[in-house]
Amino acid sequence: MIETIKIWDEELFLFLNSFHFDWLDPVMYAMTKTLVWVPLYAFLVYIIIKKLGQSSIWIFIGIFLAILISDQTTSGFMKPFFERPRPCHDPRWEGIMFNYKRCGGMFGFASSHASNTFALATYLWLTFKRKVPGFGWMFLWAAIVSYTRLYLGVHYPADLIVGAIVGLLAGWFSWWLVIKIKMTAIRKVEKMDE
Repeated sequence: MIETIKIWDEELFLFLNSFHFDWLDPVMYAMTKTLVWVPLYAFLVYIIIKKLGQSSIWIFIGIFLAILISDQTTSGFMKPFFERPRPCHDPRWEGIMFNYKRCGGMFGFASSHASNTFALATYLWLTFKRKVPGFGWMFLWAAIVSYTRLYLGVHYPADLIVGAIVGLLAGWFSWWLVIKIKMTAIRKVEKMDE
């Protein structure tokens, strides 16, 4: 069964990776870099501080936790454990697949780009769904960033899907944990005031 899924994953990768355009290659490459998203991150920081003021520290703690958990799960545990080579490191695809500029580390399962962006999207959506309508667009952003990895030939679809799931879980867990910690802190302050 796992072997069949792996074959389907590779076939889907080769099919989707075959759709590329010379003019789009540098755009997709730029979109996979952190620097291009600095204005978005600055905008998010502005919204968070504007909506929550001093209590925004809890949001930044949650974001840090979500990304730390997602990144360490994929990069620190999954990639060295599963040791699945990136498609651009697999000699079977030489001359068949498209890879732009660079390949990255040897192993790609699961995608840290997918896990980190989906962790951020999930955490912010859960935190702001009642306060700031429309935060669901972050999931589209996470999907686009994730897709750039397939387009550039550095991840299989399963790498992205599993990475996204890890990110969703990390974002949810961080959101839940920050609420618990915050409630505990509030209770302690209230007891001290009594």
